[in-house]
Amino acid sequence: MKRRRRTEILINGSLALAEKMVKMIHEYYEVVVIQEPENGLVMMKVRETSKKTLFYPGEVFVTECKVKVHESIGIGIVAGDQPTLAHHLAIIDAAFQAELPETNGWIELLEQEEQAILIKKATENKAILKTKVNFETMDVS
Repeated sequence: MKRRRRTEILINGSLALAEKMVKMIHEYYEVVVIQEPENGLVMMKVRETSKKTLFYPGEVFVTECKVKVHESIGIGIVAGDQPTLAHHLAIIDAAFQAELPETNGWIELLEQEEQAILIKKATENKAILKTKVNFETMDVS
């Protein structure tokens, strides 16, 4: 599983899953914090669709953390002020970078969480679509 997909699942999913994964790493490995969770601003980059050019519409407030687990460095960056989640993401990223044996079972957990996220989004979309108004007229002349 690629880093981007894994991170999206952890950010959009349950915090309990990330806490469970981090607890497993803390049991067997030393976690060295390189950079405590701290706030910052990141330039947002967007590709304009018609001309395919890049532009920067503004900055995003983020929380960033870096840790070291088993000689591998992990980075956790999340939008908003979420120091706990940024720390968890960094530890999980370092564990995957180090290819620790504990990560083998995590893929299945992440895929299950991804399915739960998709079901939740589908339910929300269904609720939103109930309120959709159709403005087409039935003019038959």
